[in-house]
Amino acid sequence: MTSRMAETTTKTESTPAAEKDFMTRLADAGEEALQKLTELPGGQKAVTAFNDLRNRVDELGKKVRGIDALEARVTKLEKDLAGLKKSSRKSSSESAGD
Repeated sequence: MTSRMAETTTKTESTPAAEKDFMTRLADAGEEALQKLTELPGGQKAVTAFNDLRNRVDELGKKVRGIDALEARVTKLEKDLAGLKKSSRKSSSESAGD
């Protein structure tokens, strides 16, 4: 039983290293592909367009994350407004009764 546990531990420990190696190779391959792409006619324009797209998506993501805060503020303002309407109705009905 001890040898089985040792095998399991070894496999678990080697997995992150193997993953890291795979990710490193994948990143290197991506860099090489980008370098080759820039050497093609119009390739530099394509890379620039992709970078611009990435920047725009980042900006859009930041704006979308801010929507939750705005929704919370609007909800609070709606509740406050509803409370003001109720209090103004009560005071106008009390005035009409006098």
